Amino acid sequence: MSDQIVIDTLDFVRNAGSLHGRVYPCDLQRLQDYLADKAGELVYSIEGLCDNQSRPMLRIAVRGTVNLSCQRCLEKLEHALELESQLLLARNEDELCRYDEDVAVDAIMASAALDILTLVEDEIILSLPNSPRHQDIACLTTSKLEIYRAATDEHPFAALATLKQSH
Repeated sequence: MSDQIVIDTLDFVRNAGSLHGRVYPCDLQRLQDYLADKAGELVYSIEGLCDNQSRPMLRIAVRGTVNLSCQRCLEKLEHALELESQLLLARNEDELCRYDEDVAVDAIMASAALDILTLVEDEIILSLPNSPRHQDIACLTTSKLEIYRAATDEHPFAALATLKQSH
């Protein structure tokens, strides 16, 4: 991972802190399992603020593109990220348990040493689709579609033989 950026979350909120930067998918180790390649660039911003009930929170935004593998055709699928989330900061376990009971609230434990890039990586991973796929028949490239049509015109099982030969 590139340079580690660590903040004290409550101090960051108290000082109305703001961070922004760029990170590349190749720098996010846990994200690698979800990607088709390491291409792309991600821009993030994190702000420390209080919500309308004066509770400390972090606002996280991530924008950019990563390449996933389509689960239908196994080809590269460009996935745009436009993330915005708000995380309440719990000061203790009891407060975190109360926040967890509310499904409309996302919360984490306040920390004296929170790694920003780990937080950004967590948000990206949580936002990824379970089964990424191209839209409709976009998976069938022209050549695959032509092979399929030619094979099915001959005999219904010829398509299977053709697919078996091409893989």
